[in-house]
Amino acid sequence: MTGALSLTALAATGSFVRAETVGSSVLSTVSDGTLTMPAGFLTDGLVEDAVNVLRQRGLADEPTLFPECNLALWQDGTNTVLFDTGAGMDFMPTTGRLLDSLDALGLAPEDVTHVLFTHAHPDHLWGVLDDFDEPLFYNARHMMCRTERDFWIAPNTPDLMPPDRLSFVAGAARRIDVLGDLLEVFEADTEVLPGVQAISTPGHTEGHVAFELRSGSESVLVLGDAIGNDHVSFANPLWELNSDQDRSAAAQTRVMLFDRLVNEQLLTVGFHLPNGGVGRVERLAGNGFRFVQA
Repeated sequence: MTGALSLTALAATGSFVRAETVGSSVLSTVSDGTLTMPAGFLTDGLVEDAVNVLRQRGLADEPTLFPECNLALWQDGTNTVLFDTGAGMDFMPTTGRLLDSLDALGLAPEDVTHVLFTHAHPDHLWGVLDDFDEPLFYNARHMMCRTERDFWIAPNTPDLMPPDRLSFVAGAARRIDVLGDLLEVFEADTEVLPGVQAISTPGHTEGHVAFELRSGSESVLVLGDAIGNDHVSFANPLWELNSDQDRSAAAQTRVMLFDRLVNEQLLTVGFHLPNGGVGRVERLAGNGFRFVQA
């Protein structure tokens, strides 16, 4: 039976950790802090109905938004698997809290056995290196979907990106280059570790993957950014978002994921969902859904 073990506030950093028992394993979320972004990054290009949802939540007129960054950590008794590495200190002053959060669980970087990436955006990849430009999780196997890795290192990728995201390309390519042979690639829709299945969830990025974690008869779905917020995407998963690389594909991915989360009543972890990002999804009337915190 899934159950909450702890919710620990870290007053010094504003981050927190949260842990849940899942079968014989432990799922934790560890905070890397929050993003700081103009509201327009979310509202630009939205249909009016979606903007109205943000107005109802008191977000449409806010100049700045602060979405959480919640990384999943899976401990199955053998492996300690970290999903994504946060943004580190080079992206935003409100990120880079991951080591404090791990410390709250009594973990150091050398305790992590595997790092699995959902995708290579800055808030998910840039924390992979330490202050000396060396791999921070130096004992870990680092693993990324081949499609995602190949996209960020392709010579024509800068031509496919808007000017305000060219730094994403340079930052991803540099970190992938530094990791070198330490970075293993896998194919989507395969079991990458015992009890860890990579699921193709394209749209937010070309090779974005989610991960299903299984322990006994229980499962958890680590979403990454495939469902990136608890307001617009939950109100109607078909509304297209400015933050997605392929807006149409991302919308179809959300439809698939919501159907599965509801039908199978899966526990889920969303990187930018609130209060640690752990919860379940309920279907509402019409096209809408509701995120229920665990």
